[in-house]
Amino acid sequence: LYPNEQIVALAEKIAQITPGTLEKSFFTSSGTEADEAAILIARMATGSYDVVALRNAYSGGSQLARSVTAQAPYRKAGVIGVGIAHAVSPYCYRCPLHLTYPDCEVACANDVENLIQTGTSGSIAAFIAEPIQGAGGFITPPKEYFKIVFKIVKKYGGLFISDEVQTGWGRTGKKWFGIEQWEVTPDILTGAKGLANGAPIGLTVTTPEIADSYQGLGISTFGGNPVTCVAARATIELIEEEKLLENAHTVGARLREKLEELKSKYPLIGDVRGMGLMQALELVKDRATKEPAPEATLQVMERARDNGLLIGKGGLFGNVIRLAPMLNISKSDVDEGVRLLDKAFSEVRI
Repeated sequence: LYPNEQIVALAEKIAQITPGTLEKSFFTSSGTEADEAAILIARMATGSYDVVALRNAYSGGSQLARSVTAQAPYRKAGVIGVGIAHAVSPYCYRCPLHLTYPDCEVACANDVENLIQTGTSGSIAAFIAEPIQGAGGFITPPKEYFKIVFKIVKKYGGLFISDEVQTGWGRTGKKWFGIEQWEVTPDILTGAKGLANGAPIGLTVTTPEIADSYQGLGISTFGGNPVTCVAARATIELIEEEKLLENAHTVGARLREKLEELKSKYPLIGDVRGMGLMQALELVKDRATKEPAPEATLQVMERARDNGLLIGKGGLFGNVIRLAPMLNISKSDVDEGVRLLDKAFSEVRI
């Protein structure tokens, strides 16, 4: 509710590490609120209402965030998505256009333009996307994807919103934010989760020009509270001091190498994907048909837990093992974790 030294210190720190001129921050208590604030300011700044999102996206639990989300299990209870349109996801393993990268020439990116021309007013407020789709199953776009989309978004008057709730704060390795891996500078960036290392926080940061277009009043009762702001700033400083951006890259490469070895050992694993310390295994009943294997995925999770390893799952079909270990994990920790995961796979009964 009130300005304090801690919120200013955190905002200044964030302005130092964000790409471009993203310098003005608004703090809330969750990623849902952060995405809502981003869409709100985009609509105010552009004077347009339509928002383009991606299929397989996850944005949060509010009515607006659920309308941006594009997975049936998260859209129950009558979600009304007025002003939200969804382009196809850059999901190379299950290409919705039935094409193969790179021969496809990244056709999924050009679908964004077709959607704007046919599913919106032709003038958009924003395009919002996770650089790597989290709940969607760590779907990782081709390297050209976001550069193509960025140009399309600008052509139709929109702002580019990068949802960094899962990909931010060094998770993808070497860079602070996932979108930087695609060499794109967003107009608005949102964050949460890892920003305060578990303390509840949401961040919407944008340029001074866009921030100054805000109209009316706004408030966040717990957003920017001193305790959370101190935790967030300390988290950022620790990431810097311990060089965890580099650690996420080097140890993430070790994790990827070990997961590829598991793939060569178990036909159940159809795809390995991700970046840095954000890696996924998509499980299928048959590699040729790519039929999802959600039951086996659940078995792997349960056996891993019994063996002392906690992992997550996601994906539209619930068949993706998601691995996002702490940023200060060591190579020996990775080796032990994959050993336990290997044991879990060996115990699956199909």
